Amino acid sequence: MGSIKKIKKRATPFQVIVLYYFAAMTVSFILLSLPGVHKPGVHVSWLDSLFTAVSAVSVTGLTTINVSETYSLFGIIMLLVVLQLGAIGIMSAGTFLWLVVGKKIGLRERQLIMVDHNQYNLSGVVHLIKEIIKILLSIEAVGAIILTCYFYFTPYHDTFGQALLHGIFGAVSATTNGGFDITGTSMAPFRNDYFVQVVHMILITLGAIGFPVLVEVKAFLKRKHNEVFRFSLFAKITTVTYGVLFVVGTLVVLLIESFHSFKGMSWHEALFAAMFQSNSTRSAGLTTVDVTQFHESTDMFLSFLMFIGASPSSVGGGIRTTTFAIAALFLYNFARGKEDIKIFKREIYLIDVYRSFAVILLACMMVLISTMILALSEKSATLIQIVFEITSAFGTCGMSLGLTEDLSSFGKIIIMLLMFIGRVGLISFLYSLGGKSEKPKFHYPKERVIIG
Repeated sequence: MGSIKKIKKRATPFQVIVLYYFAAMTVSFILLSLPGVHKPGVHVSWLDSLFTAVSAVSVTGLTTINVSETYSLFGIIMLLVVLQLGAIGIMSAGTFLWLVVGKKIGLRERQLIMVDHNQYNLSGVVHLIKEIIKILLSIEAVGAIILTCYFYFTPYHDTFGQALLHGIFGAVSATTNGGFDITGTSMAPFRNDYFVQVVHMILITLGAIGFPVLVEVKAFLKRKHNEVFRFSLFAKITTVTYGVLFVVGTLVVLLIESFHSFKGMSWHEALFAAMFQSNSTRSAGLTTVDVTQFHESTDMFLSFLMFIGASPSSVGGGIRTTTFAIAALFLYNFARGKEDIKIFKREIYLIDVYRSFAVILLACMMVLISTMILALSEKSATLIQIVFEITSAFGTCGMSLGLTEDLSSFGKIIIMLLMFIGRVGLISFLYSLGGKSEKPKFHYPKERVIIG
């Protein structure tokens, strides 16, 4: 214990967060390996159990096994526990336990919370954690009640127990953007049930749009009469970017697949299929149609959307929506001969532009290297399958073109690493590789370099 405390004291907050997530995945692996977790007669290798544990903690949904055929009721409950742990975040869960037992939240703990949720200020981080847990559990509870009642009063399930299990699991999986299912075929049974699809899309959006946005919306709804309320720049950029990606994604999928896999569908079937798949690429991974039947152009576009992923301080991964938005805004302003970025009557710090391009560059390099490695190890897979799998893992999405179950042991390790990085965040992972930052003691003369 003394050695662990010394390591925690010497490590940076970013390094401690990474260590905590490693610990969480270890605990999850143990939970998913307990006696009674699997159905009688079902054997799961330790590597597949580890893969599922990493996928659950990172709320990805990629799995080498069929959940409905592998896990017992006890195993499904354990999977729900791990999904909740991954969605809330390690420091949020730890803070909740500290508050329950009455432990004082010190400066070190507040620094860790700040890093885990991409905050810039120490003030208010504990209050933010309380709000996140309240909002997340409330959303899941409402979603579970709606789905349970609907499943029970429709022909989907004969007993209330079955309706309750599917209602709770569906609500938790959608809200956490976990991507797991206990139907055995994802959302395919609800392909023509638009009510279930809309409920899931709302839950997915609430989980992926970013907890700070939800906290601000709650404050806006609870404001006093005639009280002036201003949404933060983060909330505005996140919401607009999320909406644009959803609409553009829907239109592109609908346009391409109308001439391919959507042939023979009615206009509303095709529209909802395109909407759900576009919404799911934020980080959810649930599908209502067989994405393996999509045209390669659609698969590449979905890979791009999964690469972007969800919003910061949410349940999703990827480079994040704000990273993409800031980079796009910079390129637009740079093309117009402007060096600063003005939006919503605010200016964006130059350091945030640097961080955005650093994340994008590092993510592209990581995807490229991972693609090269898997192209060597997974000889039977096509290039589009590999790229799709990699971006799905990095974006903690969970969609697959059928490659996950056929991955080699080495391929599973690569995908697990990508899921881990996607959940922790590239900034935290990058900073965890270095030591404590130090201010430069001197500067050299600056000189211009020819670019382009």
